[in-house]
Amino acid sequence: MSRKLEPGRLVAATHNKGKVVELKDLFEPLGFEVVSADQLQLDEPDETELTFEGNALIKARAAAQATGAPALSDDSGLEVTALGGMPGVHTAIWAGEPRDFYKAMEKVERELQAIDAKDRSAKFVSCLAVAWPDGHEMTFRGEILGDLTWPPRGEMGFGYDPVFVPLGHEVTFAELKPAQKHAMSHRAVAFEKLKAALL
Repeated sequence: MSRKLEPGRLVAATHNKGKVVELKDLFEPLGFEVVSADQLQLDEPDETELTFEGNALIKARAAAQATGAPALSDDSGLEVTALGGMPGVHTAIWAGEPRDFYKAMEKVERELQAIDAKDRSAKFVSCLAVAWPDGHEMTFRGEILGDLTWPPRGEMGFGYDPVFVPLGHEVTFAELKPAQKHAMSHRAVAFEKLKAALL
């Protein structure tokens, strides 16, 4: 059963500063006060599920229970066709600890070269999960298709953005202005579905 998400405080259940910026850009114009799990010094729960939806729900549930406020989380990643969908839900893990996405991008490129991949198609997947303190929860999935390029290009964006060229474009996500990326990204697609259902 659906329910509306009322404007007010919304906990962004993430410690990823790039995601927080994108979520603020999406939600604050609609009257939400977006505060991050990082700002609230919430612990990061272990992401033990094998799907984006499952991991997004783990984070949203934990934040909603800890704060007593509705919580929104995003679990997203890069699925590379020639690598059987990897890194997928392990997208951040490939970046190591502390996170180094240049190393992660290098790893993807090494893996593609190791199998002499001619197919460089990939997709970004985003799953937005909303959880309320009473246990109600919903998920929304967005995808965007593209191709991988090498070497990385662009200074904007975050994660794997410098090697991802969205279908129909010649520039990477990291070369697009934030407003251009927000209008078409996997997270924006998921957000449009969320907005239609909850706002």
